[in-house]
Amino acid sequence: MEDPEGTTDFFRALGKQIKLLRERSGLTQKELGEQVGYTEALIGSVERGRRTPQPEFLDSADKLLDAGGLLSIAKDDVASAKAKARVRHPAWFRDFAGLEAEAVEIHDYSTLDIPGLLQTEARARALYGMRQPLQAEDVIEQRVAARMARQEILTCWPRAMFSWVIDESVLMRPLGGWDVHRGQLRNLLTVGQMRGMSIQVMPLDRTEHAGMGGPFILLTPKGRAQVGYVEGQQTGRLVTDMEDVRIMAARYGTLRAQALAPQESLTLIEKMLGER
Repeated sequence: MEDPEGTTDFFRALGKQIKLLRERSGLTQKELGEQVGYTEALIGSVERGRRTPQPEFLDSADKLLDAGGLLSIAKDDVASAKAKARVRHPAWFRDFAGLEAEAVEIHDYSTLDIPGLLQTEARARALYGMRQPLQAEDVIEQRVAARMARQEILTCWPRAMFSWVIDESVLMRPLGGWDVHRGQLRNLLTVGQMRGMSIQVMPLDRTEHAGMGGPFILLTPKGRAQVGYVEGQQTGRLVTDMEDVRIMAARYGTLRAQALAPQESLTLIEKMLGER
């Protein structure tokens, strides 16, 4: 699969410019992140071209790094490249990806793996690397970049409302190896402590469970009605029937009530990290 309009190269080149300016200013990734409201890992992803810098970041970094407008002027090009980059997703996923990018609410129940918006780059690369049949290396890199780019909605403002309910079994499955899994658990703790983010774990010992029908996502695009999304083998389906969406929303509410509270969930994840 070809890179649409060279978007991957563009983001990499922009990331290299940011890194050069940061190092010229004598700042570490952590120091720059603290001043612009990004984590050290997020700065690293931006510099490698894995994450798309937000307009606010480009303006702030331009001033902090004394770039003379070099970064700010790239905002329009970034917006254009983001739109073109969506074709890096599988065809069956693109409609959902478009709605997700403009969502004001996203609620996700996951039973098989860490939701894509919460995955680390290492976790995503491991998942695509183990897909059957095997994918070419360039396809894997494009899929990983596309997944990381989706996560920019976690840091843009105004921020959407997010909640996730994740089965405990997912947190026990060390896909990619224990080093990758530890990094993934740490990322869940980081996101779960952010304002407006709610991560809940559904314990294995529950005697009642409203989600036995499988994973699903509820999504509300700006100015539009809520929709559902379900995914299977090489296919995804948007659910738009109002009654079906209402049932999914009621089911999700029950799941949140049955799961551990957010703080209890973070405590459990911390315990899992301490055991490894």
